[in-house]
Parts: sequence; C-alpha cells; structure tokens
Amino acid sequence: MGKRKFTYRVYGLTLSANLPIPGLVPLTNVETLSAMSLFVNVHLGVFPSLTQFERKIWYVSSTNCDTGKPNLQVWHCFDRLQPLETRTRFYWQYGDETEFLIQRSPLQIWARWPDSLTLEDTATYLLGPVLAFVLRLQGVLCLHASAIALQDSAIAFIGAAGAGKSTTAAAFAQRGYPILSDDVVALDWQENTPFVRPAYPRLRLWPESVNFLYGSRDRLPPIVPTNLNWNKSYLDLMQENYTFQSTPLPLSCLYLLGGRQSDNAPRIEPVSPQQAAIALIANTSTNYLLDRDLRKTEFAILTRLVGEIPIKKLYPHRDPSCLEQLVAMVLQDTV
Repeated sequence: MGKRKFTYRVYGLTLSANLPIPGLVPLTNVETLSAMSLFVNVHLGVFPSLTQFERKIWYVSSTNCDTGKPNLQVWHCFDRLQPLETRTRFYWQYGDETEFLIQRSPLQIWARWPDSLTLEDTATYLLGPVLAFVLRLQGVLCLHASAIALQDSAIAFIGAAGAGKSTTAAAFAQRGYPILSDDVVALDWQENTPFVRPAYPRLRLWPESVNFLYGSRDRLPPIVPTNLNWNKSYLDLMQENYTFQSTPLPLSCLYLLGGRQSDNAPRIEPVSPQQAAIALIANTSTNYLLDRDLRKTEFAILTRLVGEIPIKKLYPHRDPSCLEQLVAMVLQDTV
C-alpha cells in the first residue's frame, strides 16, 4: 500500500504533498480537477542530494538575519547527466536554514528545515514566495496584493509590506465579502479579461490590525504557534460568518494603496497609465528572481493590464477608526 498523498488547489495549481500542509484544505474529490490545472509534487521533509549539481549563484538578499547570514540565497542548479527538460532547478536557502529545491519541469518542490523549526514555518515560505516563483516560471503575473469578491468580479488592493492590504481585505471580510487571495494575487487571462486565481482560506494580519479589528492581539492564532518571530496571526476564512471565494473571478479594479494620511483621507485619486505601470512593476512578487526573458514577459503582461483594468490610488487615513469610511468609499466607487 502506497504512502498517503494530500492534494490541494492553490493559485490554480494542484499540489500533491506527502504531508498535510498547514493552512490548506485538502480536496475531497480529486477527479473534479480541471485538466488545465498545473500539477506540482511537493516533498516535505525530503531532500535529494545536491552533490551532482553545478551551482551558480542566482540571488543574494541585501539584508541579513540575526545570525548574519543573508535572509535568502538562491542558486541556479544544473545536472548535465539528466535530460535537458529536467536539468534546471533552483536551490533556495533561507537565513534560518530552511531549504527548498524547485524543479522547473516536471514541476516538483522539495523542502527541509532544521530541528529548531517546524512544518508551519516551512509552509509560510511555501505558500508565499516559493509558489509565487513557481507561478512566475510559468509566465503567470503575481502581484503583492489582496483580492476580494464583489458580486461577480474581484477588486485588488496592492502595496508593499505594511501598506494595509490584508487589513483592508479583513475589513471587507468582516462585512461578509468573500476573500480570494492575500499577499499574492495571481492573474491569468480568459477572453482578454484578467482573472484572479483563488489562493487559500487564510488572511495574515499584523498584531496592530488584529487589535483594532478584533479588540485584542490575542483574538486570532499565530501563523506559527512555536515561533513568534513571524509576528503575524491568521484569520481562518472557513469559520462561520466568513467566506473564501474558491473559483476565479474577473478583475474589475485595482487600488494602489498610498501612504496613510492625517487630512483629506480616505480618498481615491486617478492614476496615469505611466504612474500605474511604475507602481505595478515595483509590486510584483519575487521579481528579484526573474531572468531577462521572464522580465520581458512581465512587462508585456503589466502593459496589457494597465490598458484594460481601471487602476486608482487609494489613501487610507492614519486613524484606523476611519477604515469603515474607506470600505464605504470603495463600495461606492465600484458601483
């Protein structure tokens, strides 16, 4: 009897893992999967030998962790004894010694972590930058954004870390609006319309956001119970009174989150195509790992997106009590 496999659908990918992945809901009927879904084998706690690979440094982060190591290093790996289509792999090493090996074709991911860390730690990397990079390798545009469902379409809030993407999405979730994705928004086109791919049923929130939205920092569980260094909690969208949007929706509008203001906020302002393009380029996911061809593909997709979707600047108020007003303003703007 073979070992049990856990099957999931995330960002339009079908993941088959040897261990349950925290934060994901296993599929109960694998036969209903779309034939268009890209299949990815995920091997957790299992890692192949790297001795046969020729390695070339691909990326080194400009910041270091507490141990003095770079937060992330990535190598491009080649095995000249393997068939051409399986030669290319990317070896990731985080500063906390969590490691990933990503094979481009056929798609596979291996992951291992030190004894001081857990599967929950590794899943945080896997469901964020690792899968975003896998999508980028396939030419899928990934934005640093959160997306919600409004009737039969999606709107997205884009911005850098701490801009308020997840907090804004959580405010909509509290009011009954379904969530499609948090932190990474993956887009693809259907009949000249960009669609948002559903991610997984969690929102990650900073302690300050949890305190404001729920009255106490302890109201939501930490994403990694044994490692408070992650400093975020999660909102389970599968619980009562919340909804996870599990099917793709067309993107109808994109809001660029500006800096929090003390006066004349919240407010929405128009954005020129040039300003929109610059902002989107700065807020694509794992763009630091793209080669020349992938960057060319990214630029073409971003140009198309700017030409087809309304993009506006949204300025939140510095006072979090004005979040209700921001939600009302966005709802009125999308009518």
